[in-house]
Amino acid sequence: MKDKKNKHEESEEKETVNESEQTSSEQAAGESQADSTEAKNEGEKAEAKPEEQKEKSPEERIAELEKENADLKDQLLRRAADFDNYRKRMMQEKQDAFDYGNANLLKDLLDSLDNFDRTLDAAKDAKDAKSIADGIKMINKSLVSMLENKYNLVAFGKEGDAFDPDLHEAIGMQEGKVKKEELAAVYLKGYKLKDKVIRHAKVMVVKPAE
Repeated sequence: MKDKKNKHEESEEKETVNESEQTSSEQAAGESQADSTEAKNEGEKAEAKPEEQKEKSPEERIAELEKENADLKDQLLRRAADFDNYRKRMMQEKQDAFDYGNANLLKDLLDSLDNFDRTLDAAKDAKDAKSIADGIKMINKSLVSMLENKYNLVAFGKEGDAFDPDLHEAIGMQEGKVKKEELAAVYLKGYKLKDKVIRHAKVMVVKPAE
């Protein structure tokens, strides 16, 4: 009897375990199905959004396009105004550079002009011409020094220098006892601004005798 009772109890326990496992499986399947349904609903909602956006009325779409067009016109007008202001500013700066580009040079020349005025005033009562000549030489030396040191203006052209058509303008030519063409006389000095010739020297050239 005890064996039958034990077997009966074991059978009941197995049935209980099977029912529990079946219930858990059904719950898991239900939850999985619920999750799948929820995901499907969310996907349908997500797919529905673009459709909702496309469902704007023609009037609303026209209003949006008109607003975009107005914004683009406003940006274009602003940029055109900025460019016009920039162009005017550049033109004004260019004109100022042309009108006042030599202001610093002219200001530096005023000292030399003042010295010439003083020399002329002193010459009225001077009895010695040498003192006047010395005063003019001092003014010349000061002026040349200022132009060379501050503005890189360099004079060139001395008797005996080799003749260079890129630097010298020959206003006459003669033959002499020389091996190559050189300057016999300098009538007007030449000047360079840095490396650029701004005035050619006017010279007499002597060339080898034939």
